[in-house]
Amino acid sequence: MNWNMWLRQIHRWLSMAFTVTVIVNFIAVARGTHADWLGFVALLPLALLLFTGLYLFALPYAAKWRSGGAPG
Repeated sequence: MNWNMWLRQIHRWLSMAFTVTVIVNFIAVARGTHADWLGFVALLPLALLLFTGLYLFALPYAAKWRSGGAPG
């Protein structure tokens, strides 16, 4: 498996981890047991999702640029 496939897999698992942390946050708020640190737990997968998502978003443009494709 190449680098891009690994990064896609990591991005998928990070999205699942982020979803779980958000659900846990909602449950904690609904029960009234919300702690401040619990809100910050979701920020780590979200930050990693940002970087992996930006990389994956830029891949087709970088491939087109490397191959010398016409702009537009």
